[in-house]
Amino acid sequence: MSGRMTRTDRVAATRETILSAAERLFAEHGVAAVSNRQISQEAGQGNNTAVSYHFGSKDALVRAIVRRHTEQIEETRLRMVLRADGSAEVRDWVACMVEPFARHLADLGAPTWFGRFSAQVMTDPAYREIMSREALNSPSLLRAGEELRRRLPDLPPDVRLERQDMVGRLMVHTIAERERALAEGAPVSRESWDRAASGLTDALTGLWLAPVTAPSART
Repeated sequence: MSGRMTRTDRVAATRETILSAAERLFAEHGVAAVSNRQISQEAGQGNNTAVSYHFGSKDALVRAIVRRHTEQIEETRLRMVLRADGSAEVRDWVACMVEPFARHLADLGAPTWFGRFSAQVMTDPAYREIMSREALNSPSLLRAGEELRRRLPDLPPDVRLERQDMVGRLMVHTIAERERALAEGAPVSRESWDRAASGLTDALTGLWLAPVTAPSART
């Protein structure tokens, strides 16, 4: 078998290099602040239109980065969902949402960028919908969300939506902050991603189970 790379191999390698460069730049600076030209230069591409050539648009590039990670996260979550099947514990279903993300970052080894990339995307209205749509394509995440709702039948719909938003933001930004600290060699509260995920799961479970206080009548 020839040791020479085929054109298909070269294209695949170039795409991976661009994805890695874009993920890192987006994580550090935000999606809107980074141009396709900067990504091409960071990826070592002499042609400044390399991003457009391989991905077409920044939307498509962001989507490709998300999918680069979500396939592996989905595999881990599916195994957890199958193990949790039949559980009546809220925490078990919260764990299905938190732990696969953290385990994926642990498996990648430091430094990682996807935690901070996710936080940047989720806070950018122009690109947040991309990640939200990808989440809706995850059968295991939808199953975990459905089972969680069944464990909280008395939660009013408006409170459920409010807490769902809180949980999503807290999870993404807590993971992103830990990733940043690890990359910079700063102190972290827990020594491993597994322990960090356990603590975050505990906190989010408490948020879901917190009491609902009726508003006081105004005098």
